[in-house]
Amino acid sequence: MGSVLVFGASGQLGQCLAHVAKERNTPDLVFLPEEQANILNPEGLQALFAQHKPTYVINCAAYTAVDKAEDEVDIARKVNRDGVENLSRLCAAHGTTLIHISTDFVFAGTGNQPLVETDETAPISVYGLTKLEGEQVISQHTPQYFILRTSWLYSEYANNFVKTMLKFGRERDELRVIWDQTGTPTYAIDLAGCILTIIETQSPHYGTYHYSNEGVTSWYDFAVAIFELSQTQVKTTPIRTAEYPTKAMRPAYSVLDKTKAKTQLGVAIPHWRDSLTVCLSRLPA
Repeated sequence: MGSVLVFGASGQLGQCLAHVAKERNTPDLVFLPEEQANILNPEGLQALFAQHKPTYVINCAAYTAVDKAEDEVDIARKVNRDGVENLSRLCAAHGTTLIHISTDFVFAGTGNQPLVETDETAPISVYGLTKLEGEQVISQHTPQYFILRTSWLYSEYANNFVKTMLKFGRERDELRVIWDQTGTPTYAIDLAGCILTIIETQSPHYGTYHYSNEGVTSWYDFAVAIFELSQTQVKTTPIRTAEYPTKAMRPAYSVLDKTKAKTQLGVAIPHWRDSLTVCLSRLPA
């Protein structure tokens, strides 16, 4: 197998990929520095492909500031659509398989049944729309791709909900957390393992997949579990989304059905609470 180029290597998932690759002793992963791996620079990308001749590209690079995207539509679209198109074209030209990370925000979140890959997309935010546009340019330009839609990503790396709750839990006596948004947390270490399994097995089952941990919860119940498992004493009060207005709308229900990933990719997916326990055990007390 040739090299594997990782774009967005300094982000949360990129750091998790480095962690899992080291644990598994997975060779040939190239974690590119940001200044060298600008997905908005086609000439620079061409030079990287010519140098490394990658078998796989993992794209973790994205504009993920959900609320800021409502005001920064152009830059969100450049990163989430145009940069992805640059990668897709080069992957097609070089016979490289693209593994791209997408989001549950491509759905409106108005249903009450776990979402399968073929369900209608209808994003309700600029972030969700630009991520969907990224998915669309991939399918237009290359046949060799895996799109992994995920949700509520957290880990011991970078900034995320778990680390924020632990920080607030230490600093405050009471927290108010939204309870009427339903989904599933995803431990980014588990997602990284799924990505490396695709590569290690050289899976031929291209297409779009859903990957989050198993189970269903709300942000409020997720926070309660974080405090319970970390033995953090803080009063936690459930509130409705309407009581905590944000610039961008979020899906009210975005539980992802993982049947396709389990059957076609052969991955075992832990329950979110089990993975949260593992993550908390790796964080400093």
